[in-house]
Amino acid sequence: MPDVTGPDTAAPDTAPRLPLGPEETLHVLVPSRALAEAVEAVSPRIRAHRSPDEGVPSGEAAQAQVLVPRGGGEIPAEVLDALPQLRLVQLMSAGAEKFVGRLPERVTLCNARGAHTPSTAEWTVAATLAAQRGIPHFTRAQDAGRWDFRTEHSLVGAKVLMVGAGDIGRTIGRMMAGFDVDLTYVARTARDGVRGIDELPQLLPEADVVVLIVPVTPQTTGLVDAAFLAAMKDDALLVNAARGVVVDTDALLAELTSGRLRAALDVTDPEPLPAGHPLWSAPNLLLTPHVAGAVPDTNARATAAVTDQLARVLAGEPLRNVVSDY
Repeated sequence: MPDVTGPDTAAPDTAPRLPLGPEETLHVLVPSRALAEAVEAVSPRIRAHRSPDEGVPSGEAAQAQVLVPRGGGEIPAEVLDALPQLRLVQLMSAGAEKFVGRLPERVTLCNARGAHTPSTAEWTVAATLAAQRGIPHFTRAQDAGRWDFRTEHSLVGAKVLMVGAGDIGRTIGRMMAGFDVDLTYVARTARDGVRGIDELPQLLPEADVVVLIVPVTPQTTGLVDAAFLAAMKDDALLVNAARGVVVDTDALLAELTSGRLRAALDVTDPEPLPAGHPLWSAPNLLLTPHVAGAVPDTNARATAAVTDQLARVLAGEPLRNVVSDY
């Protein structure tokens, strides 16, 4: 079982290569005209084809060896069946849970690890600061024209438990270092500078802030259940920048409604959050609609991950960010 920090990626010396003849054209299915222009700019040997909004690829598009899915969504079985030469699915996101175990054995899955790292880390720090300093409360008071002075919490010197010690978790840690936080990393297996996930019952009662930045796996789905939340100290803050299914929504609602815990969520279960859902009106909650990665530079970084991978294919180099297992 891999660490809860993120998907396993093959080491450079063991990572697969995409077989391609020295003069062979690389056909790539892409979701947008802008990405098509970007990938064709890599080399004259690359031919980009737009993925059909409906139906299956046909003609030259059906020769695609590489597929870049639209928005990280699932690939219908009929599309995979129409692509007999497909060898690589290259994501523009880090999350790969919708694809693991759902692709033919001949197809390698790669993600865009790092493309969303700065923006997600930035959201996590911003949401943590806002929640700690009571910004949601003061914004509502401003809207009501009410001068409502009160003392809130602080991030400076807080004990922060980072559940997930991968690329994004480490970046969040570096950003929070300027606030002199007492930071503890947690992953499945203890190692130098990282505590084991089995130590959570002892670590949770000491943390002022608990940050979730793990992938969706069978081990992390529902990780934050009633017992996890009950172990957190009174008035602690839970920050979820991972996926909604990592947290038991009903258990969290019970803690928020009682006033014992606070939370900042960019992701929910269900998602999108439907009208009338109790999370909308839950107290002690800062809620954003899965926007942590939504900054102008994210798309450019994701595009760079795709074009870099295609350049590696043409050069016969090992693929990067291969998702080998969850």
